[in-house]
Amino acid sequence: MTVRLSQPRRTARIAFTDGRVFSAPVGTSLEEYVLAATAGKDEVPAYAAIVNGRLMELERAITHDSAASLVRLDSADGMCIYRRSLTFLLIAVAAQHFPDARVTVEHSVTNGGYYCRVKGRADFTEAELAELETQMRAVVNADLPIERVEMPLDQAIELFEQIGDTEKATLLRQRRKPSLIVYRLLETRDYFHGFMVPSTRYVPYFAIEPADGGFLLRFPHQSTPTEISSPRAFSPIFQVFNEYGEWLRALGIRNVSGLNAAIERGRTNELILVAEALHEQRISTIAAEIAAERHRIRIILIAGPSASGKTTTARRLAVRLLALGLRPLAISIDDYFVNRELTPRDEEGEYDFESLQCVDVHLLGRQLNQLIAGEEVQMPRFDFHEGKRLPGPNVRISPDHILILEGIHGLNPELLADVDERYCYRIYVSALTQLNLDRYNRISTTDTRLLRRIVRDARTRGYSAADTIARWQSVRRGERHWIFPYQDRADVMFNSALPYELGVLKPLAAPLLMQIEPGTPERIEAGRLLALLQWFKPIPDDHIPSDSVLREFVGQSILEDYRPWQSEG
Repeated sequence: MTVRLSQPRRTARIAFTDGRVFSAPVGTSLEEYVLAATAGKDEVPAYAAIVNGRLMELERAITHDSAASLVRLDSADGMCIYRRSLTFLLIAVAAQHFPDARVTVEHSVTNGGYYCRVKGRADFTEAELAELETQMRAVVNADLPIERVEMPLDQAIELFEQIGDTEKATLLRQRRKPSLIVYRLLETRDYFHGFMVPSTRYVPYFAIEPADGGFLLRFPHQSTPTEISSPRAFSPIFQVFNEYGEWLRALGIRNVSGLNAAIERGRTNELILVAEALHEQRISTIAAEIAAERHRIRIILIAGPSASGKTTTARRLAVRLLALGLRPLAISIDDYFVNRELTPRDEEGEYDFESLQCVDVHLLGRQLNQLIAGEEVQMPRFDFHEGKRLPGPNVRISPDHILILEGIHGLNPELLADVDERYCYRIYVSALTQLNLDRYNRISTTDTRLLRRIVRDARTRGYSAADTIARWQSVRRGERHWIFPYQDRADVMFNSALPYELGVLKPLAAPLLMQIEPGTPERIEAGRLLALLQWFKPIPDDHIPSDSVLREFVGQSILEDYRPWQSEG
């Protein structure tokens, strides 16, 4: 081998995962590389890239040789960038054409979009909403740049104070980094929590519709990234979000800045007590509704996505039912699993334990009917170590008993297809937070659940945060397939979100997230979650009630050893 003196190379290369390598002058934007790599291909568009193990905006310059993989619109990160950029487009265009309007993003809606309100003036008319959409499309077609500017933090705070955005200025005082990325579109400069696209042509898929005193900013689902789904009636979840908004107003909190201010003023215990009282009130109301129809309701089905607090909700409900003279008896759906060799497999050949086909629905339905009829039944018991269903205890129930079934398939009509519908009462549980960073930087309900699960998995299963994050997309796929399509079948919904919980989860989750190996896909997700947690003041868990939903995740729940299924028949 001969070593020779060489001149510095003036180009930088990117090797993509398909094996192709592209070269360009040092300082060329990542966008130019991505456009070259995707030219002529009929594929889902790319909205960012993972470069040398780090998520990178398309606007950023490439200064040295790198390895990269595309982040497309059908990925979680790609869709987050899309929704954030579309929101900025809405805010900037509204500011230009309706300068007296302050647009607020309230919460998400299940058919793909954000529910928005306008403050500072009367609600937008249908004609004004049509004009807003027309002007947004004109800006998209003009392909205007979305400029990224880094400025000292004190200058950024001064900027937002000057334009009257005191909420954002207050929030930024919580920031520890000395600088801030501010984006500019048209005449609007603003901060958004996360990355953006480099220009407006990247956000062509949207629609605006009037809705319940506000309007919907509609966008695609991740599964159909270039299509807007047909409009449909509001899900009951819409009302749950509105109810949560009323809870926040009752607490005197509008956003994270308000939460932090309340903590600084020594109101932490008050916030905890009032939030928990609202949960208690809701569970008691549900229990009273069930008791009022005790002659009809014999089975309570509780379903919801991962880390929604289903177990604690079921046990708290059981206690309230006992107080009303009913005798709750929990039935474990897991005990009706088919033997391991009959378990269906997924596309990768692995056992798909989230499939409804894992459950012997006919045996479950037959035995429930027998129990309701007053017959004695030998219940099954599933041995997960052996992968076999074994004989369990003999059970007979009285007319005062009410059966509780908790599991992901609780709202699926096929689970109890053999049982008379009039016997059933269905509860959907989820953590639907509406506590946002500011008036349009949302906190994803999914992020709240993921942080809950990271803390619980580390405490109860010994999983690292990387383990939990690595499994999360599979969990989410199962939810989209087996839970979310049936949520509207619920008779009632229980929102398990607590406005103070991210302050409690922060000191528990942050150390776990920081242990994840740099350069891994899980570290990218960890970085995003850590960036979210930075905005919250920590809250000790000392004063959290022992029966709180949050105790299911942070530990020391008084309900942990309570088993309604141990009640005598």
